[in-house]
Amino acid sequence: MQPVKMYTTAVCPYCIRAKQLLKARGVAQIEEIRIDLHPQERDQMMSSTGRRTVPQIFIGSTHVGGCDDLIALDSRGGLMPLLQQA
Repeated sequence: MQPVKMYTTAVCPYCIRAKQLLKARGVAQIEEIRIDLHPQERDQMMSSTGRRTVPQIFIGSTHVGGCDDLIALDSRGGLMPLLQQA
């Protein structure tokens, strides 16, 4: 299974929803980068994604986007193949 990295904050309902979906799809471990605790990470997130909002989700080296993007990817049947790429 591909590694999953997610930029998050403590009180973000979209982050919680995204984590629930990923766990429901079999993701056992999510590398969380808390931009509320480490503000310099927000700059890194913005430079690599062009976005300011959380969550920002990476599966392997692929930037999926935010929670709505993740849900849309799952609805199209694209999430599991991406997670399972070698």
